[in-house]
Amino acid sequence: MKIIDLIKELDLVKITDSFDENTEFTGVYIGDLLSLVVSRAKQGDLWITIQTHINVVAVADLLDLSAILVAEGMEIDEDTIIKANDLGLPILQSQMSAYELACGINRLGI
Repeated sequence: MKIIDLIKELDLVKITDSFDENTEFTGVYIGDLLSLVVSRAKQGDLWITIQTHINVVAVADLLDLSAILVAEGMEIDEDTIIKANDLGLPILQSQMSAYELACGINRLGI
């Protein structure tokens, strides 16, 4: 599924703006412990988290994740946004919980 379609379907907020909206994600990983994300998320995954510090960008870039989706309306650090924009990495935001987001993505067939 394309990132732009996910944004529209789940009414997500685009936090970064310098990314290809046609980027596709191939799976989803949900987690907040960075060491687990590094060891278990897969290239192309959409990562759902409540973490917002700059290290999430480093992890997403290292693993070549398709996007970071910040749940529960957590405020994203400005340094995180700047770095993600520099890398062309999508950061999206939702007021929904990780569970609600996962259910919504599942309803979309992912």
